[in-house]
Amino acid sequence: MEIASILIVGGGLSGFTVAQNLRSRGFTGTLGIIDPAGIPYDRPPLSKAYLLGTKDAAGIQLAPDAWFAEHRVDVMVGSVAKLLLEPLGVRLDDGRELLADRLVLATGGAARPLPIEGGDLDSVLVLRDRNDADRLRSKLSEGTELTIIGAGLIGAEVASAAVELGAKVTLVDPIDPPLVPAVGPELARRLHDMHGTAGITTIQGAPARIVRENGKHLIEMADGSVITGDEVLVGIGIVPNTVLASDAGLQTDNGVVVDEHQRTSHPLIYAVGDAARTRTGSGELLRRAEHWEHAMNTGATAAASLLGQGLPQHGASWFWSDRHGVHVEGVGDMNAEGRTVLRLVDGAPAAAFRLGAGGNMLGAAAIDGGLTVKAARRIIDRGIIVDQEALADPNMPLKKLAR
Repeated sequence: MEIASILIVGGGLSGFTVAQNLRSRGFTGTLGIIDPAGIPYDRPPLSKAYLLGTKDAAGIQLAPDAWFAEHRVDVMVGSVAKLLLEPLGVRLDDGRELLADRLVLATGGAARPLPIEGGDLDSVLVLRDRNDADRLRSKLSEGTELTIIGAGLIGAEVASAAVELGAKVTLVDPIDPPLVPAVGPELARRLHDMHGTAGITTIQGAPARIVRENGKHLIEMADGSVITGDEVLVGIGIVPNTVLASDAGLQTDNGVVVDEHQRTSHPLIYAVGDAARTRTGSGELLRRAEHWEHAMNTGATAAASLLGQGLPQHGASWFWSDRHGVHVEGVGDMNAEGRTVLRLVDGAPAAAFRLGAGGNMLGAAAIDGGLTVKAARRIIDRGIIVDQEALADPNMPLKKLAR
């Protein structure tokens, strides 16, 4: 049956990528995106350039308004209240019903709540969308005391930006250093130590209770100590938005379960991005991914699958982050079984490579080393065995080893 219409629920990067790929791959039918925020925008700048004010709302759009008109992508401002299965479509929260031949769920995730007393206070901030970023920015000024709970990528990025805005930042995490599974212990240590150099107070510990008194937040820690400040931001990950899927009877398990074509348990409904979790052909349920590139990859895969075209091949998983004027990237699995080879620059770890028992590269990470990570990804994807002494040599361009 020829597909005449497709509705995408959610206007983040994954939903936009589905629409973009459908058009570039030749789909000429009716195509719509439903999202409360309207025109899709990029989320990573929310903790960096947008929070700092160096980019405005137009500057973080994934495409200009004219693109959607030119490519006949109807962006509808609204929220979906229910998925309809017979006939296929959605019911919006204003009661309107929209039908389509196929649905794509790009519902993303919500900020994971802090599971302690006071963790749900209205004054406790999170950062998931543009409204959250606007609210956070309005709270930050010279001398504002900001406590960030969670020192992962988002927490570290916000801490860096908040210091630039004049805030006094305290960064709390139960792990010291954070990000070891992502970049390895050596780079994680160097990255976390940058906070102290920037004047940020780092505390290893877990909050037990948050109280708001006289305009201040009191964070009672598990060890009995108390952190006092003006504002609190929680950045401890996300919870996938699966309510629409589960209410419609689709299979969910910490995400909307999809196959390798991004198809859900309903043959006419697909899911992409942070909310999707893949079950392989062998039955293995993979860990749900939340990276920016993963959103793009799943969107491209869904578009190809919808049109019955060959699925695109994606390389090893990749992520990046920015803090305190440095750029960090990682690729593959730095937490895999094996050994690490370090590349030092001026005595400090600048890159780390995770090697398996046979000498094959499984993961890599680098600080201000985008070309190094790009070459490492090629080495991982092609299964190239590299000389370990050359790998550790900072004067050896990794691209030479990737040939």
